[in-house]
Amino acid sequence: MGVGRFVYTPILPLMHAQAGLTTGAGARLATANYVGYLVGALAGTFLPRLMRSRAALRGALAALVASLAAMPLTHSTAVWLLLRLGAGVFSALIFVIAASSLLSRLREHPAHLPGWAFGGVGTGIALSGLLVLALRSAGDWRTAWWAAAALAAVLGAGAWGLRPEAVTRTVSVGPESVGPAPEESASEGTDAGPEAPASGGRADRADAGRARAAGPDAGHPAEAGTSRWFAALFVSYTLEGVGYIIAGTFLVAAVEKNSPGWIGSGAWVLVGLAAVPSAALWTGLGRRRSRPTLLSAALLVQAVGVALPALSGTVVAALVSATLFGATFIGVSTLVLSIGTHLRFPRAVGLLTAGYSVGQVLGPLVAAPLLHHGYRRALVLAAATVLAAALAALALRVRFPHRVPVPDGAVHRPAPDAGVVSPAEGFPGS
Repeated sequence: MGVGRFVYTPILPLMHAQAGLTTGAGARLATANYVGYLVGALAGTFLPRLMRSRAALRGALAALVASLAAMPLTHSTAVWLLLRLGAGVFSALIFVIAASSLLSRLREHPAHLPGWAFGGVGTGIALSGLLVLALRSAGDWRTAWWAAAALAAVLGAGAWGLRPEAVTRTVSVGPESVGPAPEESASEGTDAGPEAPASGGRADRADAGRARAAGPDAGHPAEAGTSRWFAALFVSYTLEGVGYIIAGTFLVAAVEKNSPGWIGSGAWVLVGLAAVPSAALWTGLGRRRSRPTLLSAALLVQAVGVALPALSGTVVAALVSATLFGATFIGVSTLVLSIGTHLRFPRAVGLLTAGYSVGQVLGPLVAAPLLHHGYRRALVLAAATVLAAALAALALRVRFPHRVPVPDGAVHRPAPDAGVVSPAEGFPGS
């Protein structure tokens, strides 16, 4: 996914120079990819069987490789639009299936494991950047797409055996079946017991008391009061989609306008390298800090990174920007999906990914009129939008429910090393 989704960014300057692609057409290709990503995310949300289908995962992997290999076969912008649209659909399906699988299957494992797993996206970005950097003098834009397809095929073979999310068994409570089976709930703990983390403090004990008072008829977690926090999370992540994608699409082209050609691709490699450990790093920080606080901090750091190339055209600014951007964008997804899962909101992963996708569709459309004046204004807009996402994330900190009631009246408090844990203990990758 890291290759298929993001290789367009370092190839874009080559297509401008060698394939006659205009700036406007380049933005439209990016938008087509993000529309496809939205379609794929919605499919994962409203067709939950897809998230448990090995055939869907394998089909998406194969189709993504084919969409990359077909790009050099034509000069038609219309065909390129369809291919990037398809690549977006397949990328989203791969992401939703893989994210759901990891968040469910690694729940009882050390929290850093899913973080490192999603570092694979950063590895794909770094490899795609290295690929284009190596081919700048040895090939053209066609060679770059074919090489990307070959790389994606090798990586896809490694992911071929991934098992999608297992079907969650339920127990009967009243007229309908809700909640995990007893042995699954037991692994998440209750509101009592000496193992409760001291860091939860008075707020956690108050949440536990409210959960006990609610009793077995408390209803769905979303009805128990988590919806307002999920709404703030959704707004923040959607705004992040707008700001992040403007930088993610045009960063290399913006850097190359003011620096030697290799700096742009080199900066993209740095984005990927910084992204590899970022999810695990934010997981480690999450053992000592609240996840809503970390989310706000990550978005603030990313806003600074996105703004730097607009404020300075130096090589140092470009490299620092790439490092800050790469170190945060996967970390933000890590934190968002973790918080969404913790809140136990229905279909949280799919809904959050869909909102993120809407933001990514809007990003290039909003930025396109600004590209006639270069990339500076577009990057300023992106930085301001990410800053707005940080402000929305701050709303999560107001009386955030460190423990979330489950339908049987227990309190959701995962074990210290679980993939989804309390704010003071860590969070899973994204």
